Amino acid sequence: MHIPDGYLSPSTCAVLGAVMAPVWYRASYKLKYTLDAARVPLLAMGAVFSFLIMLFNVPIPDGTTAHAVGASLLAIVLGPWAAVIALSVALFIQALVFGDGGILAFGANTFNMAFIAPFAGYYTYALLGKGAKPGAKRQLTAAFAAGYISINIAALAAALEFGCQPLLFTAADGTPLYCPYGFSVTIPAMMLAHLTVAGLVEGFITLIALKCIIHAEIPLGLEKTDKEEIQDV
Repeated sequence: MHIPDGYLSPSTCAVLGAVMAPVWYRASYKLKYTLDAARVPLLAMGAVFSFLIMLFNVPIPDGTTAHAVGASLLAIVLGPWAAVIALSVALFIQALVFGDGGILAFGANTFNMAFIAPFAGYYTYALLGKGAKPGAKRQLTAAFAAGYISINIAALAAALEFGCQPLLFTAADGTPLYCPYGFSVTIPAMMLAHLTVAGLVEGFITLIALKCIIHAEIPLGLEKTDKEEIQDV
């Protein structure tokens, strides 16, 4: 799902980077006032966890590979705004040091994997697992669904970003300047891999890791409630 440089136009990258700027600001603000300093190491561990699992690529039938992200797990354990920061840090290191995802496409990659994915996973989990007892079957089912849905929504966003390029950016003779494939190619290509393989991997990782975290009695959600935040300020 990491988008390399050259597949999206500079203007597309700039727009998505501009979209992420207020997201990062809001996430930083939320953590400044709501994150318990004693739990900062857990935030760092979340970034490392995401960084590591994104390095393991799973072969898929079309001859390419896909990978898990860990966005839902981080959102459930850390809170969605903390997950934005943790995932953005992981993606930045991958792009800068390993060339996994482009530098210019950093805004697009973080938009998909550090913004859309954690919030989609967080609200899916909150909807399906609301009121469930720790370790209950419904809670773990909600965790699996959160992982599965979140990565597929992020993959769809990437497919749409790829697919709009030949419609918006062409040479005088009509030759696409960036990604040459339209929606009829990019959507099936991205969604087949994630609906059948990557989504299942993401779902099971979220389920298993959350079960271990519950067993270790680590509290879920590093962020305080909005009411507590107002009182602190």
